Amino acid sequence: MDLSNNVVVDINKGDQEFLQFKKLLKYSDIVTHAYSIGIDKNYRTFKANKKPLLKEDYIKNMNNYKSLCEENNLNYKNIIKANQAHTDNIVNVTEIPDNKTIDTGEASDGLITNKKNIILATTNADCILLLFFDPKKLVIANVHSGWKGTLQEISVKAVDKMKKEFDCNPKDIIVCICPSIRKCHFEVDEDVYTMFYNKFQKLGNIDEFIEEKQGKWYIDTVLINKIILKQAGILEENIEDCDICSVCNKEKIHSYRAEGKEYGLATAMISLR
Repeated sequence: MDLSNNVVVDINKGDQEFLQFKKLLKYSDIVTHAYSIGIDKNYRTFKANKKPLLKEDYIKNMNNYKSLCEENNLNYKNIIKANQAHTDNIVNVTEIPDNKTIDTGEASDGLITNKKNIILATTNADCILLLFFDPKKLVIANVHSGWKGTLQEISVKAVDKMKKEFDCNPKDIIVCICPSIRKCHFEVDEDVYTMFYNKFQKLGNIDEFIEEKQGKWYIDTVLINKIILKQAGILEENIEDCDICSVCNKEKIHSYRAEGKEYGLATAMISLR
């Protein structure tokens, strides 16, 4: 099953399969990126690494990244991953720490840099991952926005950080939305529905992104992110949504809802050359 469409291309290279956004490929001389696909839990999984691992586990974990990086001409030793905790914290990465973990030392769900050869990484199994690239200021960001991150508008906070710390113009920023759970499968109970309603009723047309069916609610968190990003100044034509649901494509995309407690993880990576 080839997941290529008008926004992304599905690439098989070596022993890896990954998606790349066509709009970012136009800048392949200055930025490299990939979203891993495939659900082999023993190999094509990029597990969380929130604290130092035992040597054997660390090597196994890093081999997953190493293979994907090699197929994209990247040095896996330059990876730093957000220590994902469903926060709205975004870390400015200026160097790669020399320790037994690739994660940031603090709880974070977003990474940003203007330094070359630093690979920003996030992981998901239904949550939204967003890749940001400003081709004029040469700034990149990688953001993990689960439903809690969406409630905290972490994607907008990434834009704000790019503006304040790197003088980026939102009109120049490209935002790419990786595979994630979509409205068709993001079913929630009344407590989560109430939080989203209270937070985003300000957007109007709430029926566009929240739908009720038989006492359950289905929320379009991707659409919410698109709306708030546009309100933050991102041009509609610069928001590239792959339009791929992780649950609908569970044969190739890791999904917590489809796989259960033994779920694997995909990774999204981006780096300036």
